[in-house]
Amino acid sequence: MVIIRTEDYAEISRKAARLIAAQVLLKPGCVLGLATGSTPNGTYQELIRVHKEEGLSFRTVKTVNLDEYYGLPAEHEQSYHHYMKDKLFDHIDILPENTHVPDGLAPDPANYGKKYDELIVALGGIDLLLLGIGSNRHIAFNEPGVRFSAQTRLVDLDQHTIEDNARFFESEKDVPRQAISMGMKSILGARRIILIASGAGKASAVRDMLEGPIDPMLPASILQLHQDVILIADQAALSLVSPELIQ
Repeated sequence: MVIIRTEDYAEISRKAARLIAAQVLLKPGCVLGLATGSTPNGTYQELIRVHKEEGLSFRTVKTVNLDEYYGLPAEHEQSYHHYMKDKLFDHIDILPENTHVPDGLAPDPANYGKKYDELIVALGGIDLLLLGIGSNRHIAFNEPGVRFSAQTRLVDLDQHTIEDNARFFESEKDVPRQAISMGMKSILGARRIILIASGAGKASAVRDMLEGPIDPMLPASILQLHQDVILIADQAALSLVSPELIQ
């Protein structure tokens, strides 16, 4: 795993966006795996800037998102469909038919999850996947205790995750209790993974991802076995990591 230490969140965003932009330039028809939440916001803002000011085109890019709250329609202001349109898709030249976010209203989640995995395969697999990490060590919504062979499926959200995400809703009771999440199998199948982390609140999760045992109770720890992971994090997020691991 390559670790890139940055001065602050803005530098995390610039470096992550540059790597994604390089992937698009190298392979204009690439498949990007995309995350939601507060951490990727800066990365998406920088990609929008690069598109508008430097002419980077996403017209032939295809995307697959990691997850979606179950029970929320795409139009809901807290759905990840809405997030992606608001934070990225509506501001670049990507074709709507080339973007894929899990359906939070899928009537048969088990069958839908299988179809979502088949879609990823049909697209040729994920060339570059952008990840965040939850304070409870989850990636996507693969919560502690996940099977590392898990595929896209309906998951019950951990109470810790519900509490962390309550800030986006009027109250904790409004946070959905389930989500459709890309499985670990598809995540690990990505050719390259960029994981971004910022702030002291993620320090213990980053430490366990890098130095903890590879354990389903620490879902992100499986990334230790991936052949091409780039961690971009600020000093606060890296504050508990052994110094010899950091460039």
